[in-house]
Parts: sequence; C-alpha cells; structure tokens
Amino acid sequence: MSEQIKKWEYRIYSLGSILKSPKDEELMELLDEWGEDGWELVSAVRGESTNRMTLIAKRPLTDRSRRERSRPSY
Repeated sequence: MSEQIKKWEYRIYSLGSILKSPKDEELMELLDEWGEDGWELVSAVRGESTNRMTLIAKRPLTDRSRRERSRPSY
C-alpha cells in the first residue's frame, strides 16, 4: 500500500517594530482570520533585540490554493 505524502503551503508574517510590540488584540484578530482561511500557526518567534514577532503558519496545499498561487499578480 503506498502512502501519499501530504503537501503544505506556508505563510511567514512579521509584525511589531523596534519600539513597539504587537498588541494581543492585533495578534488574536490576525490569527482568527488565518484560522478561518485554514492556516495553523506552527511557530511564533520574537526578535532578540527587537519587539518584532515573526509568525509561521501552514495549511494543506490544495488544487485551489495551488491555482491561486500560480496566478500572476498585477
């Protein structure tokens, strides 16, 4: 029996700045929006010398998302 390998697409997003950390409400709103679109947060990393936070999310790669990514952006 052959096992099919699951394929993923990833999203990386940074927020906050050197002077200001992201607010919890801002973070919750962004994550709720991502969750509705099928994204799952897999990592959140805060910069060592900054207040910037980098979020990494993934979701299964589907034929639909593959088509959307292949469209030219104008």
